[in-house]
Amino acid sequence: MEIRTARPDDLEAAAALEAACFPPAEAAGRESLAGRLAVYPNHFWLLTDGSTLISMVNGMVTDQPDLQDEMYDRPDLHCETGAWQMIFGVDTLPAFRRQGCAARLLNHVIAQARAQGRKGLVLTCKDRLVHYYAKFGFVSEGISSSTHGDVTWYQMRLRF
Repeated sequence: MEIRTARPDDLEAAAALEAACFPPAEAAGRESLAGRLAVYPNHFWLLTDGSTLISMVNGMVTDQPDLQDEMYDRPDLHCETGAWQMIFGVDTLPAFRRQGCAARLLNHVIAQARAQGRKGLVLTCKDRLVHYYAKFGFVSEGISSSTHGDVTWYQMRLRF
């Protein structure tokens, strides 16, 4: 398996993976993913096995300390020199879950953010995943202001 950043020709595979991992109300659509790929492809990491996309992590960089819903569909808010790496999605094909694929990719993303001199990373997750992200050093900051997909999200932060 290989970790690399995304290219424009990864759009269809990324959209299919996103649709396989999230309910329609929560999944990023093809247009949103295309915007992210166009503006910050170096913050869109893929774990592939040959030509198969196994897992992906993506998100913008910003000086805003909290993840805001508008960030998901506004790639123009990306600031390459920003302090915080936001994580919008951690997706893994269902057949590859519980095999360490997401962990391998997350560890890579964390190392990249550290090497880039960020203050840390921020993500939101459902209550059942708070303990998972805590394994990587993320700390729950409680219920997020996000209403994305009409779900209760918990904001998690990893500080360097």
